[in-house]
Amino acid sequence: MLIFILTIGVFSIINTEMGVIGILPLIAERYGVAISEAGLLVSLFALAVAVAGPTLPLLFSRYNRKTVMIAVLAAFTLCNAVSAFAADFTVLLIARTAPAFLHPVYISLAFAAAASQAGPEDAPKAAAKVMVGVSAGMVLGVPVVSWVAEATSLTTAMLFFAALNGAALAATICFVPSMPPSQVLSYGAQLRVLRDSGLWLAFFAVICLNGSIFGVFSYLADYLDRVSGYAPAWVSTALFVYGSANIAGNLIAGRLLSRRAARTVFLFPFVLGALYIWMALDGAQPYMMAVILLLWGILAGIAANIHQYWIASAAPEVPDFANALFLVAANLGTCIAAAVCGWIIDAMGIDAVVFGGLAFLAGSLLFFLPGLYQRRRAVGKAG
Repeated sequence: MLIFILTIGVFSIINTEMGVIGILPLIAERYGVAISEAGLLVSLFALAVAVAGPTLPLLFSRYNRKTVMIAVLAAFTLCNAVSAFAADFTVLLIARTAPAFLHPVYISLAFAAAASQAGPEDAPKAAAKVMVGVSAGMVLGVPVVSWVAEATSLTTAMLFFAALNGAALAATICFVPSMPPSQVLSYGAQLRVLRDSGLWLAFFAVICLNGSIFGVFSYLADYLDRVSGYAPAWVSTALFVYGSANIAGNLIAGRLLSRRAARTVFLFPFVLGALYIWMALDGAQPYMMAVILLLWGILAGIAANIHQYWIASAAPEVPDFANALFLVAANLGTCIAAAVCGWIIDAMGIDAVVFGGLAFLAGSLLFFLPGLYQRRRAVGKAG
């Protein structure tokens, strides 16, 4: 029950972040602003998450997790309700951006709470189930909210965000047990983990590995159109298939990381690299590309869990702070790789975007391999 509620809570938070993308044209029309100005609802939300990621989860780590999650979900519920009835665009922008600072607080708490309740052996499985909420929010948020807006109204679609947050809030109040921190560490003690070279190896490995995924994915719609020759309707279908496979990858990752974590981390860049090479060779073949998309979606789901697991396991004594660092690393990877792959496309064409993914994969190995060696050496000394 706890894992399910945490997954719903994560879904409601991510849906708030991503779901608005599908209704930006309606928002621009209602408030009489340009679509680029309406896009601030997405970019400022992401900026708030990036700013708060390294600090707020650390500040809230000494408080009861249930209390903090209730406060975050209540803030999201209230602000989304205000957004639905905002009289002008400025009010909407403020109401939407304000709770974004609490986004990394809830996500990091959810992963830490799931892992602590499951125990060390089953922690990766529990985290994988929570990660389903992340994937579902990213995959289903846009089409579901767009459908609600088309079937009813923009106001109802905005209230849909509040309804999801409210449902997660009610479930948290009623069914989530009190979760006081097992030990209260000072902020200085938590920050001392930053001296650990293993944590930094994990941090940069995640930046590169997530960059290898999202650097290519950021331009996937254009790639499917111009290289694979997909019609617009088929592009939307292909992206949905990719996202659905992503959810399946989360569940597979939970088993792999519980049983063979080191082997999974070591082999993953090579498997993804082989898929990218296949994409470079046969991406222009529509049917081949469909198979590649399905496999790539599964691998992307596995990668998301590797990101969280690799950083969290590098600093198990400060789980909330470690999960916040995971969010920061993942977002940095997305931002950096999207820019680099964009430059590659400008210089060499859209079909060369795969080489950007391969370059970031190579970079991830530069940090994964020393990290694996360091951890195996530590296990050997402990034995």
